[in-house]
Amino acid sequence: MNEMAELLPKAATGVSGLDDILLGGLARNRLHLLEGSPGTGKTTIALQFLMEGAKRGETGIYISLAETDHELRAGAASHGWTIDEHVEILELVPPESVLDPDQQQSLLYSSDLELGEATQRMFAAIERLKPKRVVIDSLSEIRLLAQSSLRYRRQVLALHLDQLAPIYGGERRRLRVVKCRGQNFRSGYHDFMIKAGGVAVFPRLVAASHRNERPMGLVSSGLPALDALLGGGIAAGSSTLVIGPAGVGKSIILFQYITAAVARGERAALFAFDEELGLLFNRAKALGHDFAAMRDAGKLFIEQVDAAELSPGEFAERVTRCVDRENIRTVVIDSLNGYQASMPEEQFLILHLHELLQYLNRQGAATFLAIAQHGIIGEMKQTIDVTYLADTVILLRFFEALGRVRRAISVLKKRTGAHETTIREFGIAGTGITLGEPLEEFQGVLRGVPVYTGARMPLIGNQS
Repeated sequence: MNEMAELLPKAATGVSGLDDILLGGLARNRLHLLEGSPGTGKTTIALQFLMEGAKRGETGIYISLAETDHELRAGAASHGWTIDEHVEILELVPPESVLDPDQQQSLLYSSDLELGEATQRMFAAIERLKPKRVVIDSLSEIRLLAQSSLRYRRQVLALHLDQLAPIYGGERRRLRVVKCRGQNFRSGYHDFMIKAGGVAVFPRLVAASHRNERPMGLVSSGLPALDALLGGGIAAGSSTLVIGPAGVGKSIILFQYITAAVARGERAALFAFDEELGLLFNRAKALGHDFAAMRDAGKLFIEQVDAAELSPGEFAERVTRCVDRENIRTVVIDSLNGYQASMPEEQFLILHLHELLQYLNRQGAATFLAIAQHGIIGEMKQTIDVTYLADTVILLRFFEALGRVRRAISVLKKRTGAHETTIREFGIAGTGITLGEPLEEFQGVLRGVPVYTGARMPLIGNQS
């Protein structure tokens, strides 16, 4: 990422993820502008910056023209911070007496006196403390004192904060480095959140900056018939999309790969958008997948994702953290419909997903995703078409035959090797998954209403 030498010494911000975006932190001995609408986290980031300096033994000063000393300390306490001797608060909030018309003079402009007095107090405090870190909150108050626009010719960095309010769900926050003179930075918008403990930033994922050469092999499902359909198995470092209508068995296929990974002595991760964990555990256990035991043994990382509260950047950070820190090489996302719901006003879901899948592929992880189509029998539709992003596409369909509703499975695509082109019956029972023989005497199975063309043939569960 860093294409040119970084010659400026850096000051760590103390904000998780922000130093990554700034490639080490803020340049020392420079002016930095933090801009954003009310409530976007400017004060929190500023306090976090000073508290990080205090940890490193650096003196800091918070010059406040908007909030009182008490308000700032209360805000710090809400994050578990105590402002100690390394950080001084200089309160320049105008006294209430300035609002009294009897106290206002008319021989000189009041702004000349107020701005001049504020500037003198700032300089005096800085001369006395000789701080390493200075926060002035805020320049908008200085503009009000000056009663004219200020020009900032020496601005080195402009960090802009946004707050988005979707129609439903929690507010989303994002930041962007607009300008950064003399140093590199990661451009674009980055999601962030304010929580107890301060601001956490989730840098935009750039897959090209993460390269990790790992030996690739085939990933088995643990079911010989399914592996045979897939030409021996799924390639490690590839993505697999399981697609079909609701209730057809997409999650069951994903569960099988999780159990197989754990049986090999590996670790797996499941991000569940659509199902409450208690129900998921019960349903999986009835099919022979004891996810609760796997989780308790540290073999399975499982998280129920609230699509209304999670930003795409935070979700990507959670997935990549599993791969980076937990050495997980089987990742399951169930489903992409829920992932799309986490960004209802986003226009770039495909780009988000492309970067995430590319990153996981580069780390040698086998990624499995499910997406539900609309409809049960006949023409199927889906809200987003991501089949071209996946390396392997498994299609599940309902079809009608011999007076019963049945399931079919086929592999439509596999970039990493050969696969069967047959359409097989797919069954779900208490013992798990069953694959039948190729449906050679039916035509139109993928349309859902096939035409029977041969002698009566045995099907899964057919008693006659």
